[in-house]
Amino acid sequence: MDIGVISVRYARALLKSATDTNIEDTVYANMQLLAKSYIEVPALRHTIDNPMLAKEKKLMLLETAVGGDSASPLTKAFIALVLKEDRENMIQFMANSYITLYRKQKNVIRGKLTTAVAVAPETEQKMRHMVESRTKGIVEFETEVDPEIIGGFVLEYDTYRMDASVKSKLNSILNTLKK
Repeated sequence: MDIGVISVRYARALLKSATDTNIEDTVYANMQLLAKSYIEVPALRHTIDNPMLAKEKKLMLLETAVGGDSASPLTKAFIALVLKEDRENMIQFMANSYITLYRKQKNVIRGKLTTAVAVAPETEQKMRHMVESRTKGIVEFETEVDPEIIGGFVLEYDTYRMDASVKSKLNSILNTLKK
């Protein structure tokens, strides 16, 4: 069977269980942490995929990757089930599938605000509220400082991109002058 199909089935079952017990937000945070762990520690994948490593050690590693003692009991039970069924090589995909399904269910949109200098929390909050009012959803907002844009900002969410940076304005003027 296809990795994508299996991952989505496990993720859907986890989301249903989490929703039924009203802890889907906690499990979402656990799955985000797991996905982040796989990205930040590439050796985690090789270690978990190693058939010579005992299941108990894999369980310990994965529980640590989802937050250790602060992980929900459902998340821990899910990891144990995945290991029992010998599907540990797909757990990263399951975590990403859960994140996607959760965002779809909760109408969560990811947004990013890039500025030349750090902005005040009030400004960031205003931008978040603007995006939320336009999308009628919840926005997970990420801010980034990029001095290369010189000034202004770049706002991205969903498929929308607003580039109000000084750099893009200067490039536009330069391109007009070249014609």
